Amino acid sequence: MIKKVLIANRGEIALRILRACKDLGIQTVAVHSTADEEAMHVRLADESVCIGPPPVRESYLNIPAIISAACITGADAIHPGFGFLSENATFAHMVEEHGLIFIGPKADHIAMMGDKIMAKKTIARLELPTVPGSDGALTKIDKAIKLAEEIGFPVLIKAAGGGGGRGMKIARSKDDFITSYEMARHEANISFGNDRVYLEKYLENPRHIEFQIIADKYGNAVHLGERDCSMQRRNQKIWEEAPSTVLDSKFRDEFGNKITKAISAIGYIGVGTLEFLYEKGQLYFIEMNTRIQVEHPITEMITGIDIVREQILIAGGEKLSFKQNDIKFHGHAIECRINAENPDTYMPSAGVIKNYHCPGGPGVRVDSALYEGCKIPPYYDSLIAKLIIHGYNRQHCLARLRRALGEYVISGVDTLIPLHLKLANNQNIINADFNIHFLEKLSEKTD
Repeated sequence: MIKKVLIANRGEIALRILRACKDLGIQTVAVHSTADEEAMHVRLADESVCIGPPPVRESYLNIPAIISAACITGADAIHPGFGFLSENATFAHMVEEHGLIFIGPKADHIAMMGDKIMAKKTIARLELPTVPGSDGALTKIDKAIKLAEEIGFPVLIKAAGGGGGRGMKIARSKDDFITSYEMARHEANISFGNDRVYLEKYLENPRHIEFQIIADKYGNAVHLGERDCSMQRRNQKIWEEAPSTVLDSKFRDEFGNKITKAISAIGYIGVGTLEFLYEKGQLYFIEMNTRIQVEHPITEMITGIDIVREQILIAGGEKLSFKQNDIKFHGHAIECRINAENPDTYMPSAGVIKNYHCPGGPGVRVDSALYEGCKIPPYYDSLIAKLIIHGYNRQHCLARLRRALGEYVISGVDTLIPLHLKLANNQNIINADFNIHFLEKLSEKTD
């Protein structure tokens, strides 16, 4: 059993992990930069260690400082949360080399799925559908253009070593292929230190569907259904739902079982998310995230399963406490990412929270580390809160969402609350008629 966890993250996910540890009776260590010394998770942790100045490379990406903090405080495990070092295979390996437990999958699996080309090949070998595209990295521009013509324009040029929409460019014709190719490589190199790119068919109007899985070291694996993450801006999710309105229970069960068999076949351990594009009744694999997801709460709401708790227990050597047949889906859940951004331009907003009122009532959950007087520094991701709503069905969920958004008060910085209110009242969204381009097109109409 794990006795003390160092939380190698910040913000709401650090607080979420801390709460799961408290529920399990596990001691916690918070690490923080000098910009986060008054953060909520730092205040509530049993111990805290400053690991550097605000820049992430000197603090939250500072592997020696984080591992040293774990050793000094006597932690026996490290939870990376999401972002930062959560999908860094080198970090996972170093944690284990120092006799600590990495609360996540094996380093080999992180590396396998972190390389998008290798991930796609692995998934194809496991007989799950993938988007038509190149077998590997693009090396010669003439061959790349020829392949694009064979697949058919438009095509998507994507970074092999990362995700989050960076290093991703659309080429709609042969004429703009070279420009898109060079831009994708340049952006990939800046973002990930790896300029390898590959090619996929560009699907015009897909939904973004992902399946949550959990597996233990004893060969047990389950799926917790799917989430629809189609509401995106600049390839970044801002609104997620569970379950999706485009999959029925039969499809969910059959496809979910295929995924769990595939995960078991490679010996995967821990939580993970397989992401797909859905178009015309077909799912196509695009990537796997080998960590807890930002949007995990909506799955928790419809299943009643504490995913972070299970993640910690599995890392500590426990067996899954449930089987596939034990998992039942109840109602509908929606998560709105409350980013400190201008709701029209998406420009990040830093400052001090002057007034803060959290919504409540039935079916309302808020994951946030905010409090009146806390500082939102300019150095990190703009996500400051997640509003998670559960209802008996989707329309009931939307009604509760509108109520909660109307109650939510955050002043001192710009937030996406006005945008989410606009979306919650949009007739297309009410009718579940949207795809991954919906928000982009809505913004164009507004402009």
